[in-house]
Amino acid sequence: MLKTSLQPFFSLIWSTGTLRQSVYMIVKKPGLAPLCLAAASAVLSAQTTAPQPPSITLQDAIARARQYAGQIQSANLAVLLAREDIAQAKAARLPALNAFNQFIYTEGNGTPSGVFVANDGVHVYNEQAVVHEELLSIFRRAEIRRGLAAQAVAAAKVEVAARGLVATVVQNYYTIVSAQRKFINAQTSLTEANQFLDITQKQERGGEAAHADVIKAQIQQQQRQRDAQDAQVAIEKAKIALGVLIFPNFTTDFMVVDDLDKAELLPPVEEARAKATAASPDVKAARSSVEAAGYDVGIARYGYLPSFGLDFFYGINANQFAANSAEAQDTGRSTLPNFQVMNRQNLGYSGQVTLNIPVWNWGATRSKVKQAEFREAQARTDLSIAEKTLQGNVATAYAEARAAQAQLNSLRSSATLATESLRLTLLRYQAGEATALEVVDAQTTVTQARNAVDDGLTRYRVALVNLQTLTGTF
Repeated sequence: MLKTSLQPFFSLIWSTGTLRQSVYMIVKKPGLAPLCLAAASAVLSAQTTAPQPPSITLQDAIARARQYAGQIQSANLAVLLAREDIAQAKAARLPALNAFNQFIYTEGNGTPSGVFVANDGVHVYNEQAVVHEELLSIFRRAEIRRGLAAQAVAAAKVEVAARGLVATVVQNYYTIVSAQRKFINAQTSLTEANQFLDITQKQERGGEAAHADVIKAQIQQQQRQRDAQDAQVAIEKAKIALGVLIFPNFTTDFMVVDDLDKAELLPPVEEARAKATAASPDVKAARSSVEAAGYDVGIARYGYLPSFGLDFFYGINANQFAANSAEAQDTGRSTLPNFQVMNRQNLGYSGQVTLNIPVWNWGATRSKVKQAEFREAQARTDLSIAEKTLQGNVATAYAEARAAQAQLNSLRSSATLATESLRLTLLRYQAGEATALEVVDAQTTVTQARNAVDDGLTRYRVALVNLQTLTGTF
């Protein structure tokens, strides 16, 4: 049974490259060497035949998340939409060509023009190419500049989405690493509980310990078994959370590289603040929003200005669908001396110029200008909030990383002391100088101390990566 319970432990630690060291440490325990070697041999033989799951580093996980996460794809689509707005604004400043096709039938009344005097015949055909140009648009560039500012906002929001995704990936990644370490700690604690149970049973048979000590050891062993099961479930849940982000199809068949012991120093706080301010996509997006809002004010003020349009028509506007009429045609003007002509040209051109001057619209233009000014003021407020929020986030991340770094040495010392305390308490128990309750308490303390070291390392690494993300150095 012990061999079966140890096999998942060896599978996990072999994947992190520490099987030999772990076996060397455990086989020093009396009576465990054959079981450890058998479990290790089973793992080795299985891994030589079964395909190994992919090993994912933190950088790999982030790269995969950027590729498959929906947040980044949505943000990139927003950039493409802004780019099309710019293309439309540029096209609006150029002449537009349209094909105008129309047939008009007018009820006849015995005259060439029919019932409606606006029509010069019973049948009217319009087949024309129409060129329209707003002449004053050449001086109006605010639409294009607003589009460029909106594109800058969208591009900055891509980085905002990417940084948010990085924070999620980092948290999930190190949750797996921490859960794996705690699983190893749980297996170690289970081994120690099994050892203590074996000692109490032997001393009970020798009349040196009460049966209550054996019961206490059994309770402790069962608790450690449950702890190991919970640790295994924690690994699976953490893999599910990360696997959803970094794979195109859902899977948990992967391993993560444990880099918690990788030593990195904190940068000076002033340097971190300067880099964060220069590289913050939130601040860039807020500044571009202020710029775009300023152009909106200019666009709203265009409502006070006249429009000056030029239209050029080329084609047919006649009572026959033909470029020329070879037979006698009514001119449509019966008051003329000779209102019939033998040959009439139908294909030709005309042009018109239109000046439209706004006079009165009940204050609608003024309201639009004020509304745009309010939006600009709101954008400036958002920029101020973004700058203050950034500095607060940097200060929080820096304080968290500094506190976690300062506690690491203390946590490691506590784990070493707890391990030594357990060893001494167990020796005192075997000598009859300590109770089973003291041994159990020492085992619980050392388990908590080991987990605290791993939690401290995880806390420091997550805080450091968050700080590096804010400063744009990760």
